[in-house]
Amino acid sequence: MWHDQLAAPVGPGKTVAMSGGFSIQIFLSSDDETDRLGRTIAPCLRPGDSLLLAGPVGAGKSHLSRAIIRARLGRMEDVPSPTFTLVQTYEDAAGDLWHADLYRLSGPDDLVELGLEDAFQSAICLVEWPERLGPAVPEDPILITLSPAGEGRSAMIAFRNRADLQAALKGFAHE
Repeated sequence: MWHDQLAAPVGPGKTVAMSGGFSIQIFLSSDDETDRLGRTIAPCLRPGDSLLLAGPVGAGKSHLSRAIIRARLGRMEDVPSPTFTLVQTYEDAAGDLWHADLYRLSGPDDLVELGLEDAFQSAICLVEWPERLGPAVPEDPILITLSPAGEGRSAMIAFRNRADLQAALKGFAHE
């Protein structure tokens, strides 16, 4: 279902208002479906894009991030979770690709030390646990909230001003 106005969740009780945006909810029945979603999203991303991945522990945030990173790189790559390093960086044809896991972040001030705020301007950023960003949520993010659903997971995807991503996701949902 697509909406003209939405408030997308980025954590328990926290939302990012996105007027003029779109959202779609997709059921992912398996890890293979999650990988396929990552391959669908990956070519739509460009430097300056921030993909915020919310959801509880075990919802599939790192799995989807790995699928996107591997699709962007065009090869099977060892993509460790950045839970302990906080940030892993990769380089693809378009430039830098940052994968951040903010679960262990002690506060929004740590973002400056990580360089994440600068990366929001120039790199493709995949951010797990975006509620830890506080007021530093980047402009026009792509929000994906994952949650367990039956034998699979649900992905609520929200964004605005992205006709390419909208078309790709509509195609994914109809396959």
